[in-house]
Amino acid sequence: MAESTKSRVTMKDVALKAGVSQSTVSFVLNGLEDMRISRETRKRVMEAVKELGYRPRGAGRPPKAAGAGVIGLMFDEIATSPFAAISIEGVQEAAWKANVIVEVVMTGGDAEYEAQVLKKWSGDNAVGVIYGSILTRELSVPEGMGRHRGVLLNCNDAEKRWASIVPAERRGGEVATAALIAEGHQRIAFISGEPWMEASDQRMEGYERALRAARIPVDPSLIVEGNFLPSGGRAATLKLMRNGRRPDAIFCANDLTAVGCYEALKELGEMPGETVAVMGYDDQEIAQHLSPSLSTVLLPHREMGQWCVEQLLQTERPVVQERLHCPLVLRDSHRRTSV
Repeated sequence: MAESTKSRVTMKDVALKAGVSQSTVSFVLNGLEDMRISRETRKRVMEAVKELGYRPRGAGRPPKAAGAGVIGLMFDEIATSPFAAISIEGVQEAAWKANVIVEVVMTGGDAEYEAQVLKKWSGDNAVGVIYGSILTRELSVPEGMGRHRGVLLNCNDAEKRWASIVPAERRGGEVATAALIAEGHQRIAFISGEPWMEASDQRMEGYERALRAARIPVDPSLIVEGNFLPSGGRAATLKLMRNGRRPDAIFCANDLTAVGCYEALKELGEMPGETVAVMGYDDQEIAQHLSPSLSTVLLPHREMGQWCVEQLLQTERPVVQERLHCPLVLRDSHRRTSV
């Protein structure tokens, strides 16, 4: 199982470095002179590209051959999460380097629609199919997948018949909690997602594992259910702060929960990262713009998408169930500088 992944510079990184939107970066790199972008802005973008070593999608791929192959990418949902787009981008980058294009469909879990799409891809002699889920979970793979070389993205099948990749959520929860412990925090609270979510449960298991490793008792009163939304983070934080002994730190099961946690702490006159430490999970873009910037854990959806393509293009494909390392992203909020 992989426990590390190489960080790749993205267009988002260039945009942040240059202080512009990702659309501006795209227009500059594609040489669209008819867009009203100032010479100074173009210069900042190109300097950021050079400094960060950004390589546009497809850079370094072999010369295009006639008749590119096709990989089918099937998701149950796309619009409900930003992570689907990141996975799709990772799949496209890896596939196009191998002269393979990607066809993406969103099925809404409609079994008949999935069957028809898989039948079409079979007729098209697709290189392979990536079957993805927006929520990390165990699922039943459609029968039509049997016609294809296939791999599962952010999900797995109970029989372990298919190669699959999911985030190493327990390990992510463990390293996040360990980072709080390393700062000297002892009373560390955890705000979960909804209890049916596998990712939330595994992040909480990692949290409890890190506490036990540090010989800190797991206190049930410091574990409060949220809903992966700011509303749940706010309500759970208010409950924690009014429940007798206050926590030193609050580990939120995702970044949106942390947004609500910040809101509640500030309502109470607290200062995140000063009087109470906060840790998130996901590394959504908002994490960088909170004040203080949110320490969190990166979900490696881009790298997971790339891994799927690599699996499909291998000559020999062992059926492996991969859990990909979720790197810790330390910013400012995990510290406590005052009491």
